[in-house]
Order: sequence, then C-alpha cells, then structure tokens
Amino acid sequence: MTNFRTATAVGLALANATGAVMAQAQPTEESFPGVTLDAKLVGGQQYEALYARIPEWEEATGATVNVISKKNHFDLDREIKSDIATGTVSWCVGSNHSSFAPQYPGIYADLRDLVPENVIAGFVPGNIDAATLDDRLIMLPRAQFDVSALYYQKDLYEDEERAAAFEEEYGYALAVPETWDEMRDQAIFFADPPDYYGTQYAGKEEAIAGRFYEMLVANGGEFLDAEGRPAFNSDAGVEALEWFVELYNSGAVPAGVPNYLWDDLGQGFASGTVALNLDWPGWAGFYDDPSSSSVAGNVGVAPPPKGSAGIRSGWSGFHGFSVTQDCAEPEAAASLVAFLTNEESQLLESSAGPLPSRTAVWEQNIEAAQDDPYRSDVLAAFQVAAESAFPVPQTPSWIEITNVLYPELQAAILGDKSPQDALDDAADEATMVLEDTGEL
Repeated sequence: MTNFRTATAVGLALANATGAVMAQAQPTEESFPGVTLDAKLVGGQQYEALYARIPEWEEATGATVNVISKKNHFDLDREIKSDIATGTVSWCVGSNHSSFAPQYPGIYADLRDLVPENVIAGFVPGNIDAATLDDRLIMLPRAQFDVSALYYQKDLYEDEERAAAFEEEYGYALAVPETWDEMRDQAIFFADPPDYYGTQYAGKEEAIAGRFYEMLVANGGEFLDAEGRPAFNSDAGVEALEWFVELYNSGAVPAGVPNYLWDDLGQGFASGTVALNLDWPGWAGFYDDPSSSSVAGNVGVAPPPKGSAGIRSGWSGFHGFSVTQDCAEPEAAASLVAFLTNEESQLLESSAGPLPSRTAVWEQNIEAAQDDPYRSDVLAAFQVAAESAFPVPQTPSWIEITNVLYPELQAAILGDKSPQDALDDAADEATMVLEDTGEL
C-alpha cells in the first residue's frame, strides 16, 4: 500500500520542529576513487547553487559525477518513464519529487540500507514518512519543501491615489489580497498590458493542473471522490477555471501564459512587470537580490489566498534525491545523496528561501532571520502556508491525469471550450486513465 503522508503534517512538523543538531555523514571519511556516477537532475536557476557543491564531494571522495540530464521535472519525468520502458535505468542518482515518485515502483533503492540511521534521524520525521513508499525510503528530502505564497510589489499598496481609485471601482479598500477573488480584481486593476501585468500563472503540465487543484479545494471541491472517480467538473471546479479564463480574457496576464512554467514566472516577477505572483519559497532570495531582480527591496510576501469556501490554498510537495536499484556503485551514490541533503547543503539552499527538511536547519533559519525583516516575512508567510498545506490526490496516476487535464484547461482559457465542457471532457479522459491502470 502506497504510504505518502499528507504534506500538511510535513508543514506542521517544519513549523514546530525542535531538537538538537544531528550527526552528519562525513564525505571526507569515504573514498570512492575512480568511481563515476551518472546522474539525472532537475534543472532550474534555483537549483544551481546546490549543484555547485558537487565538486566538493568529488574532491573529498575521489569519485566523479557525470550529469547526463538536467531538465525541468516534467521533461525529466518523461525521460525516466522512457528509461523504465526501455530497461535503461543504468544511471545512479536521480532527482525525485513527492508528486512524481509513486509512478516509479521498484526502480529506487531503499536508502535505509545505504544511509546511516543517524543521518536519516536529522530530517523532520514527517518528511521521512512522506518519502517512504511501500515501507521503503526512496529519497532523502532536500531543502525544497514546496507550497506557494503570494509575492507582491509593496509600493502598489502605498499610493493613496491608486487606493482611492480601486475602492471607487470595486467597492472595498485596496489591501494585499486575502482571497482568490480579491487577487483577480487587483490583477485586473493593476494591469497595463503589454508593459505591465497584474499577475501570471504557469499554464501547462502539472503546473496549471496543480494550481487548478488547489483552487478547487479552496472552493470546497474535490479532485477525486470517495470512490476514486474524477469529481473536479463540479461548480467549485468551474469557479476555479473561470478565474484563469477571466484573467486571460482581461489581459491581466501575459498572452504567453499557456506556455509558461515555473522559471518563466520567476523571471517575469523579477523583471518588475508583474504586480502579484503566487510562487514557491525557492524564489524568495532571487527576488530580493538586486543582481537578479529589479524588484529587490520592494517585495512583500503574504500567505496564499483563500477560496470561496474559506479554505486557504496549499498544494504542496517536496524535492529529493534517489538512488536507483540498478546502480553499480550504490554506496557512492548514497554518499552523494547524503551530501546534497546534509545540513550544510540545506543551509545553503534555504538561505535563498526554500523551506528546509532538516530540524536543525529550520531552527537556524528562524534564528538568523531575526534581524532580517524580509526573511522574517518570508518565513512567516510560508509558515502559514505550510500549516494549511495539502498533498496531491493519493493516486499513482496523478501525473497521467494532469496530462489529460491541462490541455482541457488550456482549451477553456483560450476560448475553445466553455469551462464546464472542458472539465467534463477532462473528467471523461481521467476516468479512462484510472480504468486503464486498474484503479477503477
């Protein structure tokens, strides 16, 4: 039976974590001279600082890491599935994610057989539980616990003339949005296309399907019903999809959003041409860095909005690293995975915004933020987000369902179908996916 615990528990554990610093694996005590490890890693600007540490591990151990693939997680997912289908899972270390992992039964080793228990004990227990599939620890979590919060340009809320104009038009005071409806109103109000946009969203792959999913839940809906059948083509689902459609039709988002993924959002908000941006913690440092962001010093961070049911959005998951069953050098591979998730690595990653999965690092981040108002705001906003977080539906077919859902969401956004027709068609296709896999 698949055992992926709720991300809510992970978030609460992160927010309330206490404990002493746990012993770390010491790569300097390990030696793998002449060993070469092939690795497939998730790519993206926010991951490069961690990967820059790999030469340290190579120097300490005498081994070499050969990165044979570095792609976004959607393309990496397709590549891994191709490897499984062709029997070519000969590489050793791979990036993994809690939303994707249930699709890969049997290809990853149980890290409890390869990593010392005192190293595993340094992680927040909820993360380790959620990284355990069929009683096997299939990945070590990195400092990439993902739940979204709302980034915004602070000076938009400091202009009295703008505030008066907004209240006259919408009938309520301009303030950082607490609900999805308020975010929609403000995005339309702030937009001045093609030079400035009220917000943006990732419009394809699991990215838009996941955002739709969390809005559906926030509106009181459910993705799958108690029998495991698609139930997202409900009034709550139509309400969620209409949010995307209205923003697109109004010009409040860039015309290219149906092709956007996460890096596009990060670069867009950092460019200073987007007012409101729902995004992951990993971008926090990037947005406040003058060398990478034109909005540095002008960024506010707030918890994610609530839907019409009064539920705060909180689709979440986390990144990690796994070792394949077919790896010829599993001890070396496990050493690399332990190194990339150890305390020093998580301190490095979390300093840029991501939420750590190690108890001691979470404590150190809170202490370090005491004299940093922006970082304190980031931690406070994401702590609220983590407390209300929820995982993707508990089905190994999640990604396959999103692959049939997102083209239908796009069809509604582009005006080719009504929201109801698009969701009805997606529900029919998702039902076939679940029937083909034997889940229905």
